[in-house]
Amino acid sequence: MERRAIAIRGTVQGVGFRPFVFGLASRLKLHGFVRNSTDGVRIEVEGEANRLDQFLADLKTEPPPLARIDDLIWEPRPSRGDGEFRIEESTIDTGGPIVISPDAATCDACLAELFDSSDRRYRYPFLNCTHCGPRLTIVLGAPYDRERTTMVGFVMCAACRAEYEDPADRRFHAQPIACPACGPCLTSRDGKGRPVQAADPVRWFAEAIRDGRIGAMKGLGGYHLVCDAYNPVAVAELRRRKHREEKAFALMVRDLPAAEELCEISAAEQKLLTSRTRPIVLLARRASHAVDGVAPGNPLLGLMLPYTPLHHLLLSELDGLPLVMSSGNRSDEPIAFEEPDVFERLNGIADVFLTHDRPIHLRCDDSVTRVIGGFESPLRRSRGYAPQPIRLTVECPEVILAVGGQLKGTFGFGRGKQAILSHHLGDLDHFEAFRAFEKDVALYERLFKLRPRWIAHDLHPDYTSTAYARSRAAAEGISLLPIQHHQAHVASCMTEHGLDGPVIGVSFDGTGYGTDGRIWGGEFFVGDMSSFQRMAHLRYVQLPGGDRAVREPWRMALAHLADAGASCAEFRRRLDTVAMRVVERMLERRFNAPLTSSAGRLFDAVASLMGVRDVVSFEGQAAIQLEWLASQATDEHGEYPFEFEPQSPETSDPLLIDTRPLIRAIARDVTEGIAPPTIARRFHNTVAAIVVAVCCRIGEAMGVRNVVLSGGVFMNALLGTEVERRLKIAKYSVFRQKLVPCNDGGISLGQLAMAARHINSVHPIQEVSCAWEFLAR
Repeated sequence: MERRAIAIRGTVQGVGFRPFVFGLASRLKLHGFVRNSTDGVRIEVEGEANRLDQFLADLKTEPPPLARIDDLIWEPRPSRGDGEFRIEESTIDTGGPIVISPDAATCDACLAELFDSSDRRYRYPFLNCTHCGPRLTIVLGAPYDRERTTMVGFVMCAACRAEYEDPADRRFHAQPIACPACGPCLTSRDGKGRPVQAADPVRWFAEAIRDGRIGAMKGLGGYHLVCDAYNPVAVAELRRRKHREEKAFALMVRDLPAAEELCEISAAEQKLLTSRTRPIVLLARRASHAVDGVAPGNPLLGLMLPYTPLHHLLLSELDGLPLVMSSGNRSDEPIAFEEPDVFERLNGIADVFLTHDRPIHLRCDDSVTRVIGGFESPLRRSRGYAPQPIRLTVECPEVILAVGGQLKGTFGFGRGKQAILSHHLGDLDHFEAFRAFEKDVALYERLFKLRPRWIAHDLHPDYTSTAYARSRAAAEGISLLPIQHHQAHVASCMTEHGLDGPVIGVSFDGTGYGTDGRIWGGEFFVGDMSSFQRMAHLRYVQLPGGDRAVREPWRMALAHLADAGASCAEFRRRLDTVAMRVVERMLERRFNAPLTSSAGRLFDAVASLMGVRDVVSFEGQAAIQLEWLASQATDEHGEYPFEFEPQSPETSDPLLIDTRPLIRAIARDVTEGIAPPTIARRFHNTVAAIVVAVCCRIGEAMGVRNVVLSGGVFMNALLGTEVERRLKIAKYSVFRQKLVPCNDGGISLGQLAMAARHINSVHPIQEVSCAWEFLAR
């Protein structure tokens, strides 16, 4: 007889891991115990050596669906002659890494009970088990036990207690376990938040939606605003009330067949739609279904399937009617999640409320993702994904807090080789979003028992996240690490793929603060996590009006035309003459017109020049519509010219990519009336050609064959796939992001990775100027 002590770290709490271990040990006739500890699961098990070997093998290969084992170590112990295998009480004993599970969609077994009239949980909106239900959004502390969740106020009835304590039951230690006799209940409320008597709140709410009203419904991580997706009046009214003029709404449909009626769905997209994470998935819409009010002029629809029992009940009541499911907030504010605050914040938006008394401890918006080239490409990592750890390539010897950027805010903590990234927080230039950021940073620190010794932040001096980092560092004596924005993008993708370098990093996005004080966004680097050389970038062009040029792409078109010495009568004819002259004077005098190398602003300029979009109502709108337009043309339309600006061999300046020939050619095509899809496709082909030409030039000079693509511009599926295709033909290995967004939602991961390397190195992370002679060979 032998005895082994086993320590397991990973996502192993709140996922049915202990009953799985109990069942496995019982099947193999082994004795000992299993218990939760602060940082994972502890097992001691004894029996015959061959059975213990089988036990260890099955632990790794047959874990519960929601479990993920990151580390498993064991050591021999003296035999104690245990006569049984038991599940012991949790212990709070170590300072090791804590893992908290993401929320999980309703499993098939619970769904069957929900609609089984003979089951005691028939139509109960809060049923769950160890394989599904709330996790992150209700947890108060670790280890994950009921007394450390928001369910602590609900005393289990005898029937629930029996299930909870039975190791053979699916609900053994399911911390949110509940039933109609002892659990949370629904409440119907009017638009002012006042209670309304309703025999069945779900049916009452469903009738309101069917009648064309707008409802607010409490979900896992906050409130949704809900209306009938096929009712154009209701959809238009929701847009008016929420101040969301054109940006697409997400839809929820009852099941996969209902989704296939609206969209074309691949096997990979089906897998995402039906996964336990249940994100919003962007799908190609079918022309036969007119839902233009939901996603105006958009060839894609954001669809998700129900992920809570309450969603399933509502869609059943509405006979599968597709529903708009938009975040419960006013435009740009964080999602509302607490009562009575929600009744004030959504007053004037929602006509009716469907709420309940299970508290949400941490707000968490829906995740958004897309399949590109057969692989997932996340746009927003939140519910269902956060706070699942991501493995770092370099260990953090001390706790690091990375505060991300300004837009699509996320933060992250690094400890050991774990990167714990937060849920999506929104744009931090809005006060309410920044308040949520501060609150949730403190909440994660309490949940995961973390105290940062370092804070990594963006170089931009005016970012709210940078101000937070500096203020907190000064108050608490924490060390600061500034990380350049575009290098963090590259490092984020490298971390996903376990790369330490060297790589060619292509970072294309809207704007980011550069080490030369200018606004970057069309960058090529070579390096590793310790240092990056800026090898090339798009030519600097003025940004007239600063941030206003982001909202008004016509300004960038005018700037690019002026820089290229070109004109376009068709473009100028659309503009307000007075406004145009004001911007032209800005450009002439170089007043309030900082220089930028931004690829995102180049896309904006071309979109406006073509008449696609002169003013936008949400970030990236012009570039998104330009991609849709380009997708309507084939790949047979060639490319526009571009050049490399000559550099002196004596300088070490980065290579400059001259976009002026490109702008002049597009202006000619617009003037000559070339079809817009053709121009858009040629432009995309040209940007792809630029990326490949520069990468090949760098790769041949420096002997680097790995190319990393990151930054928000690579959310463009057409551009990303074309760049990847061409680079692979040129025999380069291409890496794109699949775990975190390539937009600013992934910045915090890159900051953590670079900060960890810095702390482990005697050399600080720094920008290293490239040597031009390498590229001049």
